[in-house]
Amino acid sequence: MTRRDMLRTMGAGFGMTGLAGTLSAAEGTDPLAPKSSHFPARAKHVVFLFLNGGPSQVDTFDPKPLLQKFSGQPMPSGNLKTERKTGSLLGSPFQFHRCGKSGIEVSEIFPKLGECIDDVCVVRSMYTDIPNHEPSLFMMNCGTRVPGRPSMGSWLTYGLGSENQNLPGFIVLCPGYPIVGPQLWTSAFLPAIYQGTYIPNSEKTPDKLIHYIRNTEIAPPAQRRQLDLLAKLNGLEMEREGTDPILEANIQTSEIAFRMQAEAPDVFDITKEPETVRARYGDHDFGRGCLMARRLIERGVRMVQVYFGNGQPWDNHDDILIHHELANKADGPIAALLQDLKASGLLNETLVIIGGEFGRTPVVEVSGLVKYQNGRDHNSWGFSTLLAGGGVKGGTTYGATDDFGFKAVDKPVHIHDLHATALHMLGMDHTKLTYRYSGRDFRLTDVAGNVVRDIIT
Repeated sequence: MTRRDMLRTMGAGFGMTGLAGTLSAAEGTDPLAPKSSHFPARAKHVVFLFLNGGPSQVDTFDPKPLLQKFSGQPMPSGNLKTERKTGSLLGSPFQFHRCGKSGIEVSEIFPKLGECIDDVCVVRSMYTDIPNHEPSLFMMNCGTRVPGRPSMGSWLTYGLGSENQNLPGFIVLCPGYPIVGPQLWTSAFLPAIYQGTYIPNSEKTPDKLIHYIRNTEIAPPAQRRQLDLLAKLNGLEMEREGTDPILEANIQTSEIAFRMQAEAPDVFDITKEPETVRARYGDHDFGRGCLMARRLIERGVRMVQVYFGNGQPWDNHDDILIHHELANKADGPIAALLQDLKASGLLNETLVIIGGEFGRTPVVEVSGLVKYQNGRDHNSWGFSTLLAGGGVKGGTTYGATDDFGFKAVDKPVHIHDLHATALHMLGMDHTKLTYRYSGRDFRLTDVAGNVVRDIIT
């Protein structure tokens, strides 16, 4: 006999009445329903444009005149320890220009983003723990170097829910997979309903983006009756066996999938956008991803993460000139997204994060693994991340790396600090957004993290 059966039968069932309200509330609560924040929020949504592979800060948003002056010479203080063997200083092949009213210097490979720089805060003093892709990807996405922890998007939807009940609260767009893959948007030990929903934005039509989005055999009323019957059967199962988080998540996922049939085909159909708008974003994976992200945010999705491409495209060990080709695809879509969000007023309530898992060295890589010695190794010591909207002080820079762009030396910002700051903008105290698991309280920022208040309005 289960505990619930015992309560139902003891004392003519009076033992059950004390729990009736609690049980009905728990069974009737939508886990993705909007929830109150800890304090008034500046932002409601997050768009994370992930330039996976590690873009070079000294070639994009952190100009270093001394690097140019002493290019080809050894770094005076010696090279910091990185993943592979490195040599002399390598000046950037790109010119930097002062942009906007703020005059922030931006590389020539990001001209359109430079036009939006007055809405952006460039954090030039980011650092992380290890110069390897996998642990750094886990750190940036899940707040730890090892797999098995919930992703940032899962923490957000767990803490705040979502404003649209017809779409998932956390959506991930990537043409294929970055290295590591789905573990970067996992809900781990959080309820499975908070896991990121992966959409392959390599496809252009909703039917291919989301397989089986339309049921060609059963009409919606019949599907509704099926789901209602299934819910009753699942309810009986849980009543007999007790609460089952996986089963509850499956029930909620089925409900979202049913409701998605009405809204998802529309939101992912970017052909409904004027041709001039689509041209600004570009007809490629990242451009379509940024346009879809804007449309999802407009419909109340809590967090959208757009990966630049499969694997680690910004991982240019051999030739840093490849950054020009990559930036040519990233620049327009990022600028278009910021401009459109600003025009609609949504930038005020949407935190946009732009960056990768780490940066790159200001010295050339000379390991035997590279064909051409014109590239840069991974750099965990110092790199840049861009923030815009959602209460960020636009047209500003924060912190600094050393004279050559190797290590964060002024106002260093760890990934835990970035996460704490993002949660703060969304009205969440990162020390209070916790989940009890395996005998301890876990959080996105582990046991660290400080809010970088100087970049918040």
